[in-house]
Amino acid sequence: MLAAVSRARDEGAQAVIHCGDLIGGHTLRPMLALGLPVHLVHGNNLGDLFALPRMAAASNGQFSYHGADFDIVLGGRRVFATHFPHLARGMACTGDYDLVCCGHSHEAGLTLQPNIAGGTTWLVNPGTVAGVGGMPSWIFGDLDAMHFELRHP
Repeated sequence: MLAAVSRARDEGAQAVIHCGDLIGGHTLRPMLALGLPVHLVHGNNLGDLFALPRMAAASNGQFSYHGADFDIVLGGRRVFATHFPHLARGMACTGDYDLVCCGHSHEAGLTLQPNIAGGTTWLVNPGTVAGVGGMPSWIFGDLDAMHFELRHP
């Protein structure tokens, strides 16, 4: 994970969205040195659920642990993130968001989801940066251009 986030930072990333299955909060500690804000949800593999909020509180605002999902504004874009693809697809269909992120399947995907507002919403699943059950992958996104690229460490 550190290599992917370091590469993303070097390419201009200003924040990280982690879509869950963070088994141990300690795996995030090396990212403190990179200085990027990290927004994360827990997913269904909770690991030490009590350590995540403690670690976020001790990070001086660098890590934001949002629980099961979050709805925030990043780069002027409304972003929703959850671990579960079925919930993410439903939220993308509302048209309330510019970007909806999910995980769980460990299969990367970039979809322009039609929504009920008559437009489309980006639905993004980065896959698995650790390579669990598939090829390691992550997504680099440019929220100004609304352009997303699948990457492999």
